[in-house]
Formats: sequence, C-alpha cells, structure tokens
Amino acid sequence: MKTGFLAAVAQLAAERNLPKDTIIAVLESALSPAYKKEFFAPEQDVVVRVNRTSGAITVYLRRLVVEDVTVPLQEISLSEARQLREGAQIGDVVEEMGATQGDAGRIAIQVAKQVILQRLHEAECHAIYEEFANKEGSIAPGIIQFIEPGRGIYVGLGRTEAIFPPEEQVEGERYRVGQRFKFYLLAVRQGSRGPQVVVSRSHPGLLKRLFEMEVPEVRSGVVEIKAIAREPGRMSKVAVVAHQEGVDPVGCCVGPRGIRIQSIVIDLSGERIDVVEWNDSPAKLIANALNPAQVVNIELSEEERIANVVVLDRQLSLAIGKEGQNARLAAKLTGWRVNIKSVSAAEAEQIKQEVTLPAETEVSEGEEMSLGEQERQKELPAEMTKVDEVVEEKEEVAIFDIKEFTAVVEKSAERGREGVGLRFAEDVMPAKIDIEKKRSKNKRGLPEKDKAAKSGRKRVIYSEDDIEE
Repeated sequence: MKTGFLAAVAQLAAERNLPKDTIIAVLESALSPAYKKEFFAPEQDVVVRVNRTSGAITVYLRRLVVEDVTVPLQEISLSEARQLREGAQIGDVVEEMGATQGDAGRIAIQVAKQVILQRLHEAECHAIYEEFANKEGSIAPGIIQFIEPGRGIYVGLGRTEAIFPPEEQVEGERYRVGQRFKFYLLAVRQGSRGPQVVVSRSHPGLLKRLFEMEVPEVRSGVVEIKAIAREPGRMSKVAVVAHQEGVDPVGCCVGPRGIRIQSIVIDLSGERIDVVEWNDSPAKLIANALNPAQVVNIELSEEERIANVVVLDRQLSLAIGKEGQNARLAAKLTGWRVNIKSVSAAEAEQIKQEVTLPAETEVSEGEEMSLGEQERQKELPAEMTKVDEVVEEKEEVAIFDIKEFTAVVEKSAERGREGVGLRFAEDVMPAKIDIEKKRSKNKRGLPEKDKAAKSGRKRVIYSEDDIEE
C-alpha cells in the first residue's frame, strides 16, 4: 500500500514537472548526510535507499573488501563480505544494512529540508536546459510577460522564461504584455541562476522554420530552401529548388491562391516575402533574384564577383526597389555585387566608349594630332597634306552642334516648300543674332529696317515673320 511519503513524492513531481525517479534520487542523496550526521560516525560511508513500491527508507553502510582489515568502519574482510553477498571479491564494495534508532524518517526530513529543495531546484534547471538545448534553432510560441525599456522583453515559454533582447526585435513591431508571438530559439545558455534562453524574431532562421511548418514539401525535403536574404519587418527573398521532377518549388511555397505564403506573412506581421527559383548559373540566379524586374543583359566579373545588370528603362526603379531594397536583397541572396543600369544608359555608355579616342599621339614633327587625323591624311595625296603649312587661318571658327544644325536645315527646308527660301547663310548657322522687331512703318509702308539699310546705316537682318506682316 502506498504511503503518504510516496503521495508527497508524486505531488512534488507533478508540481516541478520532473520524473518520480528523479525526485526519489534527489531525496536519497539529500537524506544520506542527514542520517550519517544523526546516527553514524563521520568516517562511515552511509547510503539511503527508498523503496519505489512501499516508500520504506533503508540505510546501508558501504565498506571495501580487503584481505587484512585495518579500518573496521570502512573495510571488511573477504569472508564477512561473502556472507553479505555471494561471489564478492577483494576490491569490491558491499552494502550492509545499518541500525537506526528513533523516528529516523521525520528527523532526517527536517534536517535535510534545505538540501532537498536545493537539489530539486538544480534538477529542475538541468531538465529545462536539456529540453531547450535540444530545441535550439526551432520555433516556440511564447507570451510577452514583462517589458523592460532599453534592456529587453521577458517572454514566457511554458516551463521557463526567455529573454528577448532589443537587437533581436523587429523594427516596426509593437510589443505589449499578453501578446502571443512565434519566436526563434536563438541560444540556450547555462547561467548561475539557471538556464537562460534567448529568442529572436529578426533571425532568418525564423523564416525558414515557418516555411517548414506551412509547406509540407519543404518539411519532407522535396523542396529545399537554398538561401534567404531578409530585412526584418520590411522584405525578404527566399531561393528554393525542387529535388523531384515535375514539382514547381515556387508554386509549392506560395500555395493555392497564396494561402501558404499569406499565413507566413501574417506570422511576420505583414513582412513582404518574394520566393524565387534557385539556379546554379549565377547569371540566371541574379536575374531571378531581381524579380519582378525583367533583365535584358548581365555581364559577370568572376574575379571581383560583380554583376553588371541592364534592365528596361521603365523598370529601372522596380529593379532597384525602394531605397535600393530590391538590389540589396538580390546581392545578399546571390553573394554577388549587383550594379543596375537602364538600357538607354548602357547604350550611351557604349557609344561614348566607341567615340572616345586617345587624347594625345606623338608625331615626328612635334605636332599633336589625333588618330583620326592621321588616318585621314594618310589617305590624301601628298600635296594636300601640306596645305596647313602654306595657309595659316587666323580667323575665328564657329563651333556648333550638328544636331542643332540639322534641325535648322530641316526647318528651313519646310519653309522653302511653302514658297519662302533661305535669305542668308546665318539662317542655317547656330550663331545667335539679336533681332529687333520694330512694328512701326515709314511713309512708303516699309519697316524702318529697310529705311535704315537704304540710308547707308548698319544693315539689320529681319526675320520672315516681319515680311509676312
């Protein structure tokens, strides 16, 4: 029949969430010094045994088997040892039931009360440490219990309390006492006050574990998460690959109508998640990582691990992302430094490289001459190459833009088709001429400009608009 002692052991095991055998082992180790101090000599080796069925407590003396006994309280002869246990040999330790007086159970428990409580606390801390040490790197649901501004948040994980430091919190999330979150078990340490569990919500491992929880293909290994790039609270990119033919890795992670990915987004408080397909080719992987922007061309520098990416003009901002977020995450995901430019910028750079010539070229006569001039003069006859030596032009040369010249010529051609031709050579030159239009007319009905011209004064060129008027 079970005694009240075993009932107390069962209750204590339930309260401390410890096995009964652990409680009994703690009691045995705590009662041994108490019995030894109460009934036995200090040099004697005393051991307490508790019967798991009846709850009876038995005290034993342990002695070493020797040939010649010199210390009777610690040693026993071979013949006496074989009476206690058959087959005992020299060097063995045998146990002999010790005689106790009085109500040893009550006295021993009173003496060993503090020792028992201390041992139970140590056993509980060890059990908690073993439990969470095996779960390090996994997800555990928790409730925020206390917020200490500037130092951290304390989270209840059931049997123990975890610390949620500020560097592991997500910027933009608001935490209140009583809120429930899913936390990533970052580290489990053994401290002086017991095990210390550190949790995180900004670690990329949290995103990976959430995919394993929500996507059966990831949990079974059919779809593998190859890389994760995350900016907590804002956006994440996940590269996945399928190890089974016919399986769409991106579709598996997104789920029907996006239900799987939406569940993960809710757990991360609205953080955007972009799932892309992994590829062993760096160029294809970078193109996938810049999704949703469409890549036109990619040039890779293997030594410096730099990727020069060209995208459509209208998708340049989409490829870079808000504050460069999309480009940063693509670089983290692929491990390459990504430089993004538009098609027009790439074409302009290419044209500039083709047009640009060496700045200086040595000439035998000591003159500076471009390569284009050298090639042109090689094709001309010898007499024509010496023209510059005979004729020295000191007049100012008008430098104008060919595009502006072409535009003026086209405009003048259109006017010629309307019946008005070019009046002066200055009309096709880009030189800027100040034209004063005077609307007043003389007695003959001509503008004052013609009158000034006939009187021998400085000639003024007027526009065709004046003629029409």
